[in-house]
Amino acid sequence: MSQEKKCCHSHQTSLPKDSTSTSSKGSYTCPMHPEIKQSKPGSCPKCGMALESEALPSQAKVLWTCPMHPEVLQEKSGFCPKCGMALEAKETLVEEDQSEYQDMKRRFWMSVVFTLPLFIISMGDLLPGKPISKIFSHAWLPWIELVLASPVVWWAAWPFFVRAWYSVINRSLNMFSLISLGVGVSYFYSLTATLFPHLIPDSFRSMGKLAVYYEASAVIVTLILLGQVLELKARSQTNTAIKALLGLAPKTARRINPDGLEEEISLDQVQIGDRLRVRPGEKVPVDGVVVEGTSLVDESMITGESLPISKKAKDKVIGATLNGSGSFVMEAKRVGSETLLAQIVHMVAEAQRSRAPIQKLADVVSGYFVPTVVLVAVISFILWAWLGPKPSLAYALINAVSVLIIACPCALGLATPLSIMVATGKAASLGVLFKNAEAIEVLRKVDTLIVDKTGTLTLGKPKLLSIRSVSSLSEEDLLKYAASLELSSEHPLAQAIVDGAKEKNIALIPVQAFHSVTGKGVEGKVHDLSLALGNARMMEDLGLSTSSLEKEVNGLRDQGQTVMFVAMDAKVVGFMGVADPIKETSAQAIQALQQEGLKILMMTGDNQKTAEAVAKQLGIEEVMAGVLPKDKAQKVKELQSKGYQVAMAGDGINDAPALAQAQVGIAMGTGTDVAVESASITLVKGDLLGVLRARKLS
Repeated sequence: MSQEKKCCHSHQTSLPKDSTSTSSKGSYTCPMHPEIKQSKPGSCPKCGMALESEALPSQAKVLWTCPMHPEVLQEKSGFCPKCGMALEAKETLVEEDQSEYQDMKRRFWMSVVFTLPLFIISMGDLLPGKPISKIFSHAWLPWIELVLASPVVWWAAWPFFVRAWYSVINRSLNMFSLISLGVGVSYFYSLTATLFPHLIPDSFRSMGKLAVYYEASAVIVTLILLGQVLELKARSQTNTAIKALLGLAPKTARRINPDGLEEEISLDQVQIGDRLRVRPGEKVPVDGVVVEGTSLVDESMITGESLPISKKAKDKVIGATLNGSGSFVMEAKRVGSETLLAQIVHMVAEAQRSRAPIQKLADVVSGYFVPTVVLVAVISFILWAWLGPKPSLAYALINAVSVLIIACPCALGLATPLSIMVATGKAASLGVLFKNAEAIEVLRKVDTLIVDKTGTLTLGKPKLLSIRSVSSLSEEDLLKYAASLELSSEHPLAQAIVDGAKEKNIALIPVQAFHSVTGKGVEGKVHDLSLALGNARMMEDLGLSTSSLEKEVNGLRDQGQTVMFVAMDAKVVGFMGVADPIKETSAQAIQALQQEGLKILMMTGDNQKTAEAVAKQLGIEEVMAGVLPKDKAQKVKELQSKGYQVAMAGDGINDAPALAQAQVGIAMGTGTDVAVESASITLVKGDLLGVLRARKLS
């Protein structure tokens, strides 16, 4: 391994910073037999292993690593010499290689075809009426079983024997060591009993028949192959989150050349310092600074802020965020792997590769278990050879073989999948989807739960909550005038007011002379009445005082509401409060989880005042507001370094790194696909009470 690491290290230093190598379409070769080369993917004619694609000389090579042992690095895909798991590409942009998955699937189905009749024949004497005995002579049954078991052991199980051999020469015994030992011993013992039955003592015969264990070897192989197929499929799906993140970035950008002409270029052609135009409804191509124009930009996918942010000259903009109805020119400041989106992709990939220590338990146990079993078998052989009756060597051999057969790891292939099936089935009926078995086991140990605000504790959509008239106007009339004015605005706060009027079936009035004041509010005329709706700064610009309403307004702000004043003919006539309402079950869920002994923390990209207002209503004492994705993942790491078992619940792209970093990531089913793919648990209803159900099940 030291030689291998040295080679990989020297290669790593020559890799470009943002290598985006893809799988080559050159020749395919066998990792065991490099002399085997062909132009199409397939299996090695010598050993049966899946052929691997060779990188073209013009392409940057990609390092491959093991999710269980990150220190293992090599320049070709294959399997880990320590644990036998399939290696993953370290570069997140590499095209996914499905060859091993397809190979294992072929081996599995072939194994099923031979194992099913083998199992039926071997269990024939247990069937009512013993139909197998009537069809086949007992003398022929071992030979029929041999014919059926041999393709399974010699072809389907061949990768297991190869990995077992590597585990021996690397002095790192693992699950494949156990599998190969169990399969090999049961098969070759049965082969000996079939070809050389005279070597087996008569005391091992039942009514003159000699037992063989072909079905054991075949069934073990079939079950383990099924596990491999499911594992490879699940691991390939974990990359969906990264692909979804990469898909957020626009494919092109509109660059303004020095001559003033605009041209559309691919995103990888954008250079630092380029001036780019972002039109209404387009995504911001890269990170940069606004130099001309104003607009509202929806940054919720990155910051968690529920409302679009007003952008003007010198304001920073983030790549992949969505521009509103305005148009602006920006200067590119960070491109390629330096953008915030690329950093999030990298963090999600790294967090997904990191694994909890419990995952190494099986290998640790195997490391002690295999030598122990072999030692017990050797001791059994010695004792029977020394003290056993004649023929003592035959008895010694059979008893040593018996020890190895008994120690065969059937439970690795059967017991665990069955228990997982039962647990996940029950969880699904409760609206809880577990992504892997580790989450079921680890969730019970969690003592700290971090929750996002927008979309997790709250609905994630602004809603009109308060209407207050301070004039002769009724609240219904106040809402009618306000909604009529806001109908021409595209701001989410305006949409909340319009939706509030629609819910009350209020007919709206046409507006003339509509005008939007960026960052402050809107103006217009209705029935010759001059109307204005906006924040306190807008009222100040109009020369109107809101001091008499300050106490009542602050009360709404303390509840997390954004307050907008309504003025009519140069007089403040009322105000409205819009907020992202808390989900009905959030308070109940938080209280129940606290009673379970969990420490609850809120982390959000929203502003401090709104976050504290929501936390106060829910009884959450510790709040972190204005937090970027990088900080969320870092906070999880800090808590983990102090010995806390951390679960993270969120629904947005901004939560993805933290969801992947936590021991257990919990995604709202109502959230983004990226959050769902990054998490270990998905709550179908987006209800935090699901966390309580999942924990009790765990």
